[in-house]
Amino acid sequence: MGNEYEKHYSDDGFWKKLGRFALAAGRKVVEIALVLYYTAREPGIPLWAKATIYSALGYFILPTDLIPDVIPGAGYSDDLSALMLAIAVVGAHITPEARLQAKRKLKDWFGEMDGDDQPPTSPAKSN
Repeated sequence: MGNEYEKHYSDDGFWKKLGRFALAAGRKVVEIALVLYYTAREPGIPLWAKATIYSALGYFILPTDLIPDVIPGAGYSDDLSALMLAIAVVGAHITPEARLQAKRKLKDWFGEMDGDDQPPTSPAKSN
């Protein structure tokens, strides 16, 4: 994914999008977005990894993307793909702390996770 979407990222835009569309987007999309968000804030994460994350999150919050978010059942599939690609690329930099922060925020919004529902991991790193 190119960095052309990075310019569309902002903390305010990210939280507004999640606040308005978390339930519509679904737990998995929100979970991955949160893991990326908290990973970008970890100290020592390389600039290229931050750029990758902010590009994916910028695409996520962009109201006009490949598949409009308002299409039921399909609207967030392109967002999920972009977020999953970013997870795969920066997976080695995802910390347990970032996963824990995302899990806590998910619990606030969606309630408890069942035993099979674990925060996303990358093929490059699994904890």
